[in-house]
Amino acid sequence: MSLDWLPRDTDLKNHELWDGQFFGIEPPCTMYQVRPVLTDKGVAVENLYSAWITLNNPKQYNSYTTQMVKGVIAGFHKASMDRRVVAVILTASGDKAFCTGGNTKEYAEYYARRPNEYGAYMDLFNAMVDAILNCKKPTICRVNGMRVAGGQEIGMATDITIAADTAVFGQAGPKHGSAPDGGSTDFLPLFLNIEDAMWSCISCEVWSGYKMKRLGLISKVVPVMKTSTGFRRNPLVITDDYVRDGEIVYGEFVQGENAKRARKAIEEATIDHTLLDKEVNDIIWRLTNLMPGCLIKSIDGIRAKKKFFWDQTKLPNRHWLAANMSVEGFLGFTAFNTRKMTGKDVIDFVRYRQLLAEGREMNAETIEEVLPKPNDGRSR
Repeated sequence: MSLDWLPRDTDLKNHELWDGQFFGIEPPCTMYQVRPVLTDKGVAVENLYSAWITLNNPKQYNSYTTQMVKGVIAGFHKASMDRRVVAVILTASGDKAFCTGGNTKEYAEYYARRPNEYGAYMDLFNAMVDAILNCKKPTICRVNGMRVAGGQEIGMATDITIAADTAVFGQAGPKHGSAPDGGSTDFLPLFLNIEDAMWSCISCEVWSGYKMKRLGLISKVVPVMKTSTGFRRNPLVITDDYVRDGEIVYGEFVQGENAKRARKAIEEATIDHTLLDKEVNDIIWRLTNLMPGCLIKSIDGIRAKKKFFWDQTKLPNRHWLAANMSVEGFLGFTAFNTRKMTGKDVIDFVRYRQLLAEGREMNAETIEEVLPKPNDGRSR
């Protein structure tokens, strides 16, 4: 029996929350673009797309401003609701950085010593991570350079990471006035062993893409240095040996004269993301050829482990991060933001600890004593 007699509404609903008001073209901004899905032969597939959310602030290493955070939230929601979109790519402009986290200038000059304002900002940041974790399309982090601090955190919220081999990964919070509580303390122990996660969080070291692939943080590392003879691996990183003198060296940085020569070679080479984009397109094509319902259920099953710890801590972390902007956040971000004036990007940690040991009140005099001084000798 035909069911044509049943009353049905056949007009497609629009489930988007926003138009394009949070996207832009001129930096600093978040850009949003859809690109045709390409077959393994490079042929565009009709009416199927990938959505590209691009952090566009290259002069500040693609650090995200408050407005850019809104753009990322809007972008992931838009892509999630677009029936034509197969996968979402989170990436950035240029070849130096994917993202170095929150915009330090904005942090130092506006949010520092305004804890309530920073709490409101953290509500947006948490919503950005939630938007990535809740997206109903597979998400790919295309790492074109440094993925550090908050950039590392939003990158880990995605499902798959493909990185240029010039990229480095790490945290910066304890060195510059914060804690990696925007996801790293939740996500890193799921990717790395607990001690590597601990050291990555607290040491503020940066590790190569090859090391992070070896340790399990990312899916693949792709060469992007193009010379007259073709692509070559990043010469700053050991990739042709695994063990020396009983120590694992694969993925570690070369040192001394070798490092100087490597940097010179990188400066002379052309950075070409052709192979990086091919890897991303290959993943999109693989995802296109899977059952979409079964695919997103599988993805959400894996995401649930990230979300479990993230959901337990994101609200208390929000409150602590807001309160921290009154003291160590103010000190750390101010020191970093004024580095061109002082020649230093960190406070005097030893003196700060000595003053705390004396029970010193956190007043203007204490702050003055531990912050770097302007090069012209002026006091603050």
